[in-house]
Amino acid sequence: MFFALIRRWVLMAVAVPLAAAGARKLGDVVEAKRGPNKGSQALRRGADVLQGQFGRKKKRSRFSFR
Repeated sequence: MFFALIRRWVLMAVAVPLAAAGARKLGDVVEAKRGPNKGSQALRRGADVLQGQFGRKKKRSRFSFR
């Protein structure tokens, strides 16, 4: 049980952010070679979703109403 907990923590803390960074980098490389297209946009959007769910949250402005 303890091993499963550590494995889950490592997956969330290390593997998911690395996958998001890799997808973002791959999208940038594809976009640099072929220009903006649906594939590169999907890679970037997927990285944003992963980072939003598992990564750091964006700092909100103190006087923001959103």
